[in-house]
Amino acid sequence: MNKPTLVVLAAGMASRYGSLKQVDGFGPHKETIIDYSIFDAIRAGFGKVVFVIREEFEEIMRQNFDEKLKGKIDVAYAFQNFDLSRFGVNRKIERTKPWGTAHAVMCAKEQVQENFCVINADDFYGFDAFDKMAKFLTQDVSDKNMALMGFQLGNTMSDYGYVSRGVCEVDEQGNLKSVTERTNIYYVKDEANDTKIVYEEDGVQNELDFDTRVSMNFWGFTPHIFSVAEGLFPDFVENNADNPKSEFFIPTIPDYMVKHGLADFKVIPTSSKWFGVTYKEDKPIVQESISQLIKDGVYPEKLF
Repeated sequence: MNKPTLVVLAAGMASRYGSLKQVDGFGPHKETIIDYSIFDAIRAGFGKVVFVIREEFEEIMRQNFDEKLKGKIDVAYAFQNFDLSRFGVNRKIERTKPWGTAHAVMCAKEQVQENFCVINADDFYGFDAFDKMAKFLTQDVSDKNMALMGFQLGNTMSDYGYVSRGVCEVDEQGNLKSVTERTNIYYVKDEANDTKIVYEEDGVQNELDFDTRVSMNFWGFTPHIFSVAEGLFPDFVENNADNPKSEFFIPTIPDYMVKHGLADFKVIPTSSKWFGVTYKEDKPIVQESISQLIKDGVYPEKLF
């Protein structure tokens, strides 16, 4: 059986972070967050990594990753751009940013023939997530049985501003019933000065439990997902052609498949603490967290 592939979504411009965080150093030897993800993926049994990037990022990404990964894991690149003709959309739509994470996954189609996992470039997930996903992709996955790594919401928050999360509803068998993208989740203090997590919608704050399972864009798919996405994308573009901020999010596809009985999506639970760098203020926290993991022997001081 072929080893699974890791697809890394790295085309974002990091507007809230202020610089190209895909290649920013967080480890003691300037290791990027992607370096830690790939290190974990290699030891979990992944055989290939595909970076989905903008074409203008190619040179700097190759400088950062090609040589260090040579002989350790196969490397390929896919480009997310504004040419939608290959997805059956034959009209030009003016936008300043690409069409979102599901569009990014679609752009990797030509580079991915194996069962694969999708992650964000700027998220630190931990070995447990990669190990569990690798086992699923080699033992249990099928076109009708795919997966999502379910993180605890309270383990994915930022102290410095709002976050976006795919909030999951899970049935008694541990399968996904629905996933709803909430784009404005943050901490508040109640009247007793206790910290709560809320999301804001139409000006109203709605509380979420710490243990709520959320998607951090850590998905396990077969290549069948490409044809499903391509079937949904043209209508999405047509319906959102005049909305420059609209995005074709990954959860749209599993949500559609689940609701139409096309597949089950296992929500694989993990208690790992997620580290993220949405804001510049997050960087020292991530650096400190990585430093502690190295002290605990989870990672070597120098990865590659």
